[in-house]
Amino acid sequence: MLKHKGFPGRLPGTDFQFVLRRASPKGATRLVPRDRFQDRRAADRAADEGFLWALWRHFGAAPFERGNLDAGRLSWLFGREVVPAGDSFDPESYDALLRIDIDRARASFPDVFD
Repeated sequence: MLKHKGFPGRLPGTDFQFVLRRASPKGATRLVPRDRFQDRRAADRAADEGFLWALWRHFGAAPFERGNLDAGRLSWLFGREVVPAGDSFDPESYDALLRIDIDRARASFPDVFD
C-alpha cells in the first residue's frame, strides 16, 4: 500500500479521517458510490469539501493511486467527483488509479478551486 506523504491525516479540528495507518490483512475496503442527500449534516459536507481540497492540492488533475486514502471518505466522492482513471479499475485494490473529475467537482464544490 502506497502511503501518500504530506497528505493530511484528517480534517483539522475533527475526527473525520482521510488516510489509513496500515493496510488491512483482509485487503482494501471496496469503494462504492454513496448517496449524498440534501439533509446531511454541515460537518459531513465540510469533511467532503476538505477531503476534495486535499486531493486537489496534493494530486491536481493527474491520476493518483488509492494507496492509504480512506475508503469511507473516498466513497462519499466516488462516482461523481472522484472517478476511476482507467478501464481496468479494481474497487478492492490499494493500487487502483483514480482521478478527479474536475468539471463535476467544480460544480459540487466551487470553493475548492478558487
